[in-house]
Amino acid sequence: MKRFESGSLIPGSTWHAEAESEAEVVRRAVENLRTMHGETEIRPEMVERIKERIVDTGDTGKKKQKKATKH
Repeated sequence: MKRFESGSLIPGSTWHAEAESEAEVVRRAVENLRTMHGETEIRPEMVERIKERIVDTGDTGKKKQKKATKH
């Protein structure tokens, strides 16, 4: 899973996006900028800033199976 915390770009913001792919996280972040912040034009530089702040949560969205061990 990938995650973007908007507070890493917009101080005081608590909104976040989480998805399987970076592209989906960026799409959600851009949508949020348009709907919640009234942005009409999202410049490529802003998209790059969002991408720089996306982190891998290490969660694949699936439960991890335990490996059987022999004693």
